[in-house]
Amino acid sequence: MTIATRRTKSSFTAGELAPNLFGRADLRAFENGARRLRNVVIQPTGGVARRPGLLHVASLPGPARLIPFEFNTEQTYLLVLTEGQLHVFLGDAAVASLPAPWSTGMQGQVSFTQSADTLLLFHPDVAPQRLTRSSHTSWTLTPFVFDAAPVYNFRPGVTLAASATTGTITLTASADVFSSGHVTAPFRIAGLTVAITAVANARSATGIVNGTLPGTAPTTDWAEPAFSGVRGYPVSACFHQDRLVLGGSRDLPNRLWLSRTGDIGNFDNGTGLDDQAIEFALVSDQVNAIRAVFSGRHLQVFTSGAEWMVTGDPLTPSSIQLHRQTRVGSLVDRQVPPVDVDGATLFVARSGQAVHEFTYTDVADVYQANDLALVARHLIQQPVSMAYDQTMRLLHVVMADGSIATLTLYRAEQVTAWTRLDTAGRFKAVAETEGRVFAVVERNGWHRLERFDTALGLDAALSGTSATEQDVWSGLGHLDGSVVSVMADGAPRGAMTVAGGAVTLDPPARAVQVGLPFRHVVEPLPTGLSGAGGAASAPLRLVSATFRVMETPALEVDLGRGVQPVPFRRLDTALLDAAPAPFTGDVTLRALGWRRDAMAPLWRVEGETPLPLTLLSVTTDMRMTD
Repeated sequence: MTIATRRTKSSFTAGELAPNLFGRADLRAFENGARRLRNVVIQPTGGVARRPGLLHVASLPGPARLIPFEFNTEQTYLLVLTEGQLHVFLGDAAVASLPAPWSTGMQGQVSFTQSADTLLLFHPDVAPQRLTRSSHTSWTLTPFVFDAAPVYNFRPGVTLAASATTGTITLTASADVFSSGHVTAPFRIAGLTVAITAVANARSATGIVNGTLPGTAPTTDWAEPAFSGVRGYPVSACFHQDRLVLGGSRDLPNRLWLSRTGDIGNFDNGTGLDDQAIEFALVSDQVNAIRAVFSGRHLQVFTSGAEWMVTGDPLTPSSIQLHRQTRVGSLVDRQVPPVDVDGATLFVARSGQAVHEFTYTDVADVYQANDLALVARHLIQQPVSMAYDQTMRLLHVVMADGSIATLTLYRAEQVTAWTRLDTAGRFKAVAETEGRVFAVVERNGWHRLERFDTALGLDAALSGTSATEQDVWSGLGHLDGSVVSVMADGAPRGAMTVAGGAVTLDPPARAVQVGLPFRHVVEPLPTGLSGAGGAASAPLRLVSATFRVMETPALEVDLGRGVQPVPFRRLDTALLDAAPAPFTGDVTLRALGWRRDAMAPLWRVEGETPLPLTLLSVTTDMRMTD
């Protein structure tokens, strides 16, 4: 007996599902999921659209780390860290470049936080740096100087004896304490500062006393700077309740320091007054290194093994409380700063295979860490960079393999959909500034700074216009020798090779886009496992498929006989003669043949034509035998 079935897929809001879920037709995600979603983004209404292309912004000297800097809503900058250099971009133009103390190998562990016009940058092996701006082209990077640096006794029980009580003195330790890295370090002895000027050996050093010591007898009342070339520097930082919060250091990985209120350089604990500095360690059954601190509804602390909430309104030495919330853990091999999405904090799990949403629940008065990638685990493999585009509501997560996993997240509408973005090369880093998403892309061994641009349908692309028709278009040195695609006057011209940094068009054109093509793929889940009815191994015939599209000039579909273009226009009109007009509506394609492979998709939308594509729904008419 033959059974006729009609099925409409009108939503892709569950995104691409992992292959190990293909046997779970009972999941709600199956109704709204897909087998493959590549180089497309999910719309909150349920459809899918081809992703924007990438504009070529600049060539870079090597691997880079991207850091956003928002001076105000009208002036936003992008900082690009390369080997020993910091480059500043305003819009798509480089406006400044200055020496920086971080090597390529250090980029992954650089953290940062901003207060007004000042950006502070931290690395566990480099003294904290302060970046300030006086104009678009005038920037200064200097060491961040503490007014009162935090101190810590790393050698409890060891005594120090002073040769005198004032002026220049010699300190003698009962065990090895000093090293050459302590020169200029301010030791604290009996409440006074002794600036080390020279180190004779591990047990003897010379310094200058700021005041008068109470005596010269050996004492255990001393401490050295918590941060130095000997002990390392802060790992992470944020601003919370007008305090600078430092989270962890190389030698004190589970310790928090909060500056004096309104004085970000003062970490003197004083006598414990409400506005004075605060210092404490995360005390638990494990010594977990702090990887990030984040200012949200509460001060949030992300460690290598757990997530914590620090409460106190306001935070004072007497009111502060620490509560462990969840046990997920954050990455330890590099810094991927958490991001805020509608009041929830998104962070990458220590496993490198999950992105969690750290949210506060008023009813239970606790935080929860939900796994946002539970049904798309195959797309999350060792994240190295992350940025959130508030305008498009897209979270971009760069993976170690060079792909980007992109999450469309609308919590109220229950849209949590992952797709994968690829390019002719490898994505290495990503950052967002005022709705503009930049990426570092490695292509053929060269690193480029590029930006997602909705006006482009190609990658590493440049566009240009001319008042008159022009056949030679130059300025393409970054693509020299590459096979590129060309859009001329809005119409695809096919593949060409860039020679001498230029392409030659025949016929000429007034407006062009030139760049590398990328292929989009939309493939549904296997029909036999998505509730179409009938046995999974029963013969099935696709009679027809109707594709509903919006403002789509070109569509290519595979119904089992290879990818074929769908004619939206008259057959006697050549595609290259004029720009194809956008089409909105339904197009029905007939199919032939019976199928027994339940895992094979009934249809697939696939192509690399650099034109917009928005797929709203697909309706399939099928026949099955029992």
